[in-house]
Amino acid sequence: MTGESCDFLTLIQNKGIISQQNNGMLVKFEKSERINPRWSVWLDQQLFYCPCCVFPSARSDPDEDPCGRTYCGRGRQCVLMAGTGRAECVCQEKCRPSFVPVCGSDGRFYENHCEVYRTACLERRRIYVVHSKDCFFKGSACTMSEYNKLKSMLLDMQPTVLKSGEQSQQRDMEEKRALVDTMFKYLDVNQDGRLISDELEKHLEDNLLECTMHDLLRYDDYNNDGHLSLHEFYTAFQVIQLSLAEDQRISLSVVTVGLSAVLTCAIQGTLRPPIIWKRNGIILNFLDLEDINDFGDDGSLYITKVTTIHMGNYSCHAYGYEDLYQTHVLQVNVPPVILVYPETQAQEPGVSASLHCYADSIPNPKLLWLKNGMDLQLSSSTQLSLIANGSELFISSVRYEDTGAYTCIAKNDVGVDEDISSLFVEDSAKKTRLSVGNMFYVFSDEGITVLQPNECEIRRHMKRTERIVATYEEMCPKGEGISPQRCVWSSAVNVRDKYIYVTQPLQSRLLVVDIQAQKVVQVDPFPVKMLYDKSHDQVWILTWGDMDKGHPTLQVIPQASVGEVHHAIRTTFQRVNDFFIPSTNLIITHVRFAFVFLKNEPAVHKIDLETFHRVKTISLKNYSCIPASMAYTHLSGFYFVQCQHKSLLHAPAQILIDSVTDAVIGLNLNVTGQAYVSPDGRYVVTPDPEGSKMIVQTVSFQGELSLNRVIDEPISVSDLVFQPSFTESNQHVVVATSGSGTDLLFADLSSGHVEVLRSLKEPLPPRAWPWGGPNRVVVSSGLFGQYLITPSVESLFVLNGKHRTSHCEVSDIKRANTVVWVGEV
Repeated sequence: MTGESCDFLTLIQNKGIISQQNNGMLVKFEKSERINPRWSVWLDQQLFYCPCCVFPSARSDPDEDPCGRTYCGRGRQCVLMAGTGRAECVCQEKCRPSFVPVCGSDGRFYENHCEVYRTACLERRRIYVVHSKDCFFKGSACTMSEYNKLKSMLLDMQPTVLKSGEQSQQRDMEEKRALVDTMFKYLDVNQDGRLISDELEKHLEDNLLECTMHDLLRYDDYNNDGHLSLHEFYTAFQVIQLSLAEDQRISLSVVTVGLSAVLTCAIQGTLRPPIIWKRNGIILNFLDLEDINDFGDDGSLYITKVTTIHMGNYSCHAYGYEDLYQTHVLQVNVPPVILVYPETQAQEPGVSASLHCYADSIPNPKLLWLKNGMDLQLSSSTQLSLIANGSELFISSVRYEDTGAYTCIAKNDVGVDEDISSLFVEDSAKKTRLSVGNMFYVFSDEGITVLQPNECEIRRHMKRTERIVATYEEMCPKGEGISPQRCVWSSAVNVRDKYIYVTQPLQSRLLVVDIQAQKVVQVDPFPVKMLYDKSHDQVWILTWGDMDKGHPTLQVIPQASVGEVHHAIRTTFQRVNDFFIPSTNLIITHVRFAFVFLKNEPAVHKIDLETFHRVKTISLKNYSCIPASMAYTHLSGFYFVQCQHKSLLHAPAQILIDSVTDAVIGLNLNVTGQAYVSPDGRYVVTPDPEGSKMIVQTVSFQGELSLNRVIDEPISVSDLVFQPSFTESNQHVVVATSGSGTDLLFADLSSGHVEVLRSLKEPLPPRAWPWGGPNRVVVSSGLFGQYLITPSVESLFVLNGKHRTSHCEVSDIKRANTVVWVGEV
């Protein structure tokens, strides 16, 4: 060190602010800048300035560059002295060209930070950055306020263009840019594209303001080259220039589920304001979302761990300039998930056999079959055929050589999945074909009937007077005021093909039915509705308290499929009117939230299925909508809310909620009524409550909800169920019952083709079914089953959905409006 520096160091030592020792000298330097990891010395700019401090290394390596281990600080650089070869710090010769204007504490304007510290080194005094533009005007009568007045006056002096009636910030900026262009051309006397001092000084000589035209050059010549370019002129007058290439107005992004996505806004321009992102008209920037939680400095939108709910349109625009926007269409691809049925089957020679394969994916998968690992020779076989694009492998007459392992493979652009269905051809096959599964459990006045649909065979009948094993109570004890004695059921759910939970409102209990025995779970009075949450193995129960719904409660049975003791937990929600839990499918195997509706409240309450706590309340007050039902599609994450019909006027339209933002998007066109969503989420069917038509909407793989078709048939829909198509893969058929007539409707959602099955006898009158829900249900036999069941007043109809015919009628089963399918198909 020099003597001067050592004297300064002594002064600091006397103040007692030394922190580290290096070669006998105690030094503390600028904050946050590490000198050398061996020394662990830190610099603190606020303490002192030492431009010529040089620290020799404790251990010298002759092959090591001395400047590599010498820190000189900002504004200085290391050089090797020609005579000694030693490293010394000198002031930096020049800075890299970059324009980040700053003010120094000396009141001078600098092009960037480097110039501040370089000047400090040259002048051997402390100069630091002042983060205020007012310092540009220190010592000048031309203050920031006066300077702004000057620029405003210059703009006002220019001829204005004709304004349209409705102004926007974008149009205002275009007008301002035109004014600045006119002014620049007027001032640029020699038309060389730049303004110099002489050109500026010719104007406004008699200006009453403290600022002159020369101050434009003084304060907005950012690169200090002595003239103003048009770009600098734009910057001085805050002219924002934004542009978006025509071919980038719409951008398609494709990402695989589970990965991250980055959407970058292509809007460019000088002084571009912050980028605003929207989804379904909802601004995302200020929402605290767990999956959309990072906005980059470049205005990009980051989505972490993308799922199918994230697909859809995202728009970006600069703040205040909504007229210029870019639309990003996000498609989320999903690799195939596959199921085959049956896993194993045994058949006798000469009979037919079917092997079914179902796969769900985005985009749609291609199906192919192998036998024992080899391609099937379909072209040379008269007995093998593929149906519905490979969804079914049909063998018309099996032979012993058809025994084998048949592999169904599903492929799409992002993945592959496969599963095996085994076929055994043997003489004794009939002895192995019986199964306790694949049955309809029908709950009627007389008790419980277990029906095998293929042969229309009643496998078991549990009468109302049978005793429950656990308690020895009658299955349907006679209640007060009921004569004659009969069973009263309202709702039933299948719990993993192990149990059936069925409500008995008048007994204020649930009956738990399994293959071997029955037991009872006591719940609050009048249990009327149940849903099974497969994700958490929970049964949710809505009880009314009495027939007038005077004391409703919401209860949950945890671990519904395990253990011998089942008990109900009462939640904290009061005045519950209804609730909704989204269903699962092959792709969506876990749901996190339920939704609760309270009496006369225009809101839906989002509930955590693990903790039963309220997560959020989504208000529908702006739409005067008291929710009556909900439906959900995992494609783009739309919730469809049916509003209560409180007057004799037209029913209110459905409300759409975005599950990504939990925000109300608005009305679902003019669609009214309860929505039903197909298992794959691709179709939304809404029967019109005031007419005979059904509105069919589709959700594309890009998350776009659009009207597909209107099915107009004379049927007032009571209940509706979806069946996979038997002729096309990844398509569905709607089956709908009439609540007032004897007709049943089949409608192909892909083609719109409709068939009506008539004369199924009269349904139960609505007044005879006071528990809510449809007065004539229709229940399907699972993903691969072709049979359906629907009741009339005193009988039961089994339907063949594949052939769209009535399969059989089972008589003497009264009021059988509670039905559950149990089986692997």
